[in-house]
Amino acid sequence: MRSAKVLRVSVTDRCDLRCVYCMPEAGVPLVPMAEMLTYEEIAAVARAAMAAGVRRFRLTGGEPLARRGLAALVRLLAGLGPDDLALTTNGMRLAEAAAGLKAAGLGRVTVSLDTLRPDRFEKIARRKGIERIFAGIAAARAAGLAPVKINTVVIRGLNDDEVPDFVRFARAERVEVRFIELMPTSGLGPECKELGGWRPALVVKGAEVRARVEDAFGPLAPVPDAGGVASVFRLDDGTRLGFIAPLSEPFCRGCGRLRLGPDGRLRVCLFDRAGTDLRRALREGTGGPAALEGLIRSALASKATWERGALEALTSEMFRIGG
Repeated sequence: MRSAKVLRVSVTDRCDLRCVYCMPEAGVPLVPMAEMLTYEEIAAVARAAMAAGVRRFRLTGGEPLARRGLAALVRLLAGLGPDDLALTTNGMRLAEAAAGLKAAGLGRVTVSLDTLRPDRFEKIARRKGIERIFAGIAAARAAGLAPVKINTVVIRGLNDDEVPDFVRFARAERVEVRFIELMPTSGLGPECKELGGWRPALVVKGAEVRARVEDAFGPLAPVPDAGGVASVFRLDDGTRLGFIAPLSEPFCRGCGRLRLGPDGRLRVCLFDRAGTDLRRALREGTGGPAALEGLIRSALASKATWERGALEALTSEMFRIGG
């Protein structure tokens, strides 16, 4: 089983979509470029994280491919020799970038996609371009970025009727679809008129999604030691499906994730509002390798006693620090 320790690196808070559960239509105040970590600074943090026992890295956003020259960062991180180097993307720019990312050392990719229907995509993402995402998935597979995974947030009354369609998509496209419970995020504030404020009625629990899949396609067999936070199952034809249920089946106790924001703030949880300012340590000369390693070890140790509180009462700038 792979190490549970993961550093998720949000390289930017920019995104070319405005998904109704994530970011307001008008956008958000952005971190100035001068305040973002450089790729070299991110690599320094990653090197210290590996010394602290982290062996897996995931690049996120915002939309990570909205930041120029991402392959250069991939090359730096791949050179450290991690066990896993992955990217989560909305897929809009993936077709053009997939081959270069693979050549730079990226291992695999996860694409966020909440609908397979062009008209509904425009309603959820508030932008056009679903065909670019399908092209990106094909390009990732052709480039050898494997496995390709699809993250689908299931929202009652908005896209939950597409669960069977996504299973068929997984079969046809040879990808692993992971169904995710909707979580409270800053994008579910009043400014997101399509969904309004957070309402538990919007949530389709993971168990309900699994039951729908089994009703339509037959029994699901659990895949042991799949790694990560998803509960992974296999249909009798080998199609893999994952279920991520942070509301109904919390996984905090076994979580080994740390999150590095584009501003250099290291958080122990998606809902950690304070974090540790690594940018200051890096730029004020107090963040040498040993000091950075110490800060990361301290953050990992603090996860043992971290209490996020009731999830329904929390908010998070998921668009800025990754999902």
